[in-house]
Amino acid sequence: MNLLRAALLAAAVALASTGALQAQPAPQSGKPVSYDLWPDTPPGGGGPSGPERIGQTGTGVGAVSNVSKPRIEVYRPANPNGAAVVLLGGGGYFRIGIGHEVIPTARWLAALGVTPVVLYYRLPADRWPAVAPFQDAQRAIRLVRAHAPELGIDPKRVGVLGFSAGGNLAGIAETRFADALYPAVDASDKLSARPDFAGLIYPVVSLQKPYDTTRSFRELSTQSDAVQAYSVELHVTHDTPPTFLAQAADDPIANIGNSLVMFDALRKNNVDSELHVFDKGGHGWGLGDPGSAPSAWPRLFAAWARRQGFFSTADASPFANPAATPAMPTTPAASSDDAGNDDDN
Repeated sequence: MNLLRAALLAAAVALASTGALQAQPAPQSGKPVSYDLWPDTPPGGGGPSGPERIGQTGTGVGAVSNVSKPRIEVYRPANPNGAAVVLLGGGGYFRIGIGHEVIPTARWLAALGVTPVVLYYRLPADRWPAVAPFQDAQRAIRLVRAHAPELGIDPKRVGVLGFSAGGNLAGIAETRFADALYPAVDASDKLSARPDFAGLIYPVVSLQKPYDTTRSFRELSTQSDAVQAYSVELHVTHDTPPTFLAQAADDPIANIGNSLVMFDALRKNNVDSELHVFDKGGHGWGLGDPGSAPSAWPRLFAAWARRQGFFSTADASPFANPAATPAMPTTPAASSDDAGNDDDN
């Protein structure tokens, strides 16, 4: 718990001294490098007051909210292979599952030599516009490419991996990459926002009926055309990148139909795709409990990504084993923000 507090404090001090969009010194094994997404005020106005919050009880343990400084934190693996994955935690657009979903997945990816990029995106529940998280995702992908040389990343092997509401965010990132969701602010915005591949894990895909029962739908509905704008399946084209989906058939939060309609749209548009449906598992399983059906998804995803040519090294170690480096926090600790529905979709 103290590890993340120290990491966040170090990042805040470094960012304050260097300014937005300026990287910290070249990343070292075990130490993240932070980049503010925006050089000035984020687009669209709005936003929360007070410090960033990290939940400490219930299903919100380790979940971040009240994000006023959207940013990416990049961890360098001990043996990087050039691939990078932008990680998008779930939480119904009212919090981000950093502790439960993102950090364990980042540790696993780093063990494979993949560079994990943790995105702290703005949340509509924190009085940001509904478009804010989608602006942040586009900007994050562009910044990863802009800083690829110093981070040892191949700009043609940058993917996104999202859980639940983060799956919705990843889905819009992979389908609406050509849409100008914000005015260009610097040279980084000349780079492509298209991810090279995408993983959607127990995702919220559609805001259309009968899938309009999620917290994600409620938080995005502040935008009048949200159903059309953020139902991922409506935006799939042949240019959508290869996509991996995994979900449990008994998911009580995001109906399995979300993955089914997405897979159908991908196949109709001749997009390379792979879908895994587990008979049981529920929702919000992150890497999956050892021995459970969903715990197979990391190996399946890594094997798929290798076949697609994005991961260049074999998964030689058990997925649940953390990398020796980078040293990452386990459970975040900060001010508590556990108010509201525990609906994580």
